[in-house]
Amino acid sequence: MALTDEQPAARRPDPAPHGYGLRLDHWDPDTEAHLESWLRGRTDPEFRRWNTPLTTETDLAGARAALVRQQAQADDGICVPFRIADAASGATLGHIGINVIDRVFRSARVGYWVLPEARGRGVATHALDLAAAWTFAELGLYRLELGHALGHEASCRIARTCGFPDEGTLRGAMFEAGRQDAFRDVHLHARLATDPATAVAG
Repeated sequence: MALTDEQPAARRPDPAPHGYGLRLDHWDPDTEAHLESWLRGRTDPEFRRWNTPLTTETDLAGARAALVRQQAQADDGICVPFRIADAASGATLGHIGINVIDRVFRSARVGYWVLPEARGRGVATHALDLAAAWTFAELGLYRLELGHALGHEASCRIARTCGFPDEGTLRGAMFEAGRQDAFRDVHLHARLATDPATAVAG
């Protein structure tokens, strides 16, 4: 459901959520290092195995255009994109976004990816825990959904660890890998603002 003039846009995160040695910060389309990280993440074979973007970036110009579009959506209150950064060095580790924000039903969807060199360190788990807590506290949302391609066991474990229980399977709800003319099933998880907090190891 679209936002109306009576529905306030999502507030931009300030200060940035942080913890577990991470900081959820902004992407800057004018920073070349951010563009390079975005491009690497979105063209990584493991990312492409489980995700089929509507638009595929193939160079830095495409990455910049994607971040500019994302910024415009954030300004409209449709999403809140975060660059997952190492709190000490500032190095980009991945991305997590609060997407499809619906202020009427107080719901949104969360999606994330992590760069190859940052995998296996709990980055996605910790970023999801930070982003979920921030979403309920700062945006006042009630329901946060997380869907992943059926069979993506790593995402399943991350969701469960962060208090997103299984809710079922959505048939044919996302594109097959590398195709936009065929579909695959999605495993749905969700967390409510009223759900008990889940302890995530640091």
